[in-house]
Amino acid sequence: MKESKRLIFFNVLIILIVVIAGFAGYYYYNQSLLYIKTDDAQVTGQQIVISAPTAGKLVSWKGQTSTKFNSGDIVGQVSNGTQLIDIPIPQNGTIVQNNTATNEYVGPGTPLAYAYDMNKLYVSANIAETQIRYVKVGNTVDVYVDAIPGTTVTGTVSFIGLATASTLSLMPTSSTDANYTKVTQVIPVTIELKGIPEGLAPGMNVTVRIHK
Repeated sequence: MKESKRLIFFNVLIILIVVIAGFAGYYYYNQSLLYIKTDDAQVTGQQIVISAPTAGKLVSWKGQTSTKFNSGDIVGQVSNGTQLIDIPIPQNGTIVQNNTATNEYVGPGTPLAYAYDMNKLYVSANIAETQIRYVKVGNTVDVYVDAIPGTTVTGTVSFIGLATASTLSLMPTSSTDANYTKVTQVIPVTIELKGIPEGLAPGMNVTVRIHK
């Protein structure tokens, strides 16, 4: 009797495992048919460099981190002899890194601060060359931000790179001997975000799921 119950238990257990494995297999197969997913992706945007227009003493500086400016606003002033030269920000932006302070001497072209327009952030994702044929401009994208769990941001593919990421690298990879190992290359894809969640910042890691 005990042996019979044990046999029934093991049979039920095996059937349950097979059913679960079948559902899991179907789920992942279905996901691969409908989506392209990668975690090789980051939040980015157009970096704004605020630099010194001439050599001199920085007599005024408002470019503290987190300060927001509109295009053309004066961030600081450089004294060049008896002349004060304004330092404007070229476009809307929020200071993310401040490299200087009032009364420092600066050289022409010295980067004083870096800013981003936090309302125009986007995602740059690297898609395997074997899957890039499924990616089209206009495809809907689900973006999952590591730093904001439980939040899904909707995006759209806005640009597909015309060369692999390694080709655009400062040190492109190349084969120099006969011992060549083929490595799957990736194509950079730009994803425009429909709405910027609070706390999103350039450089944050994200996972993207592109609808085929």
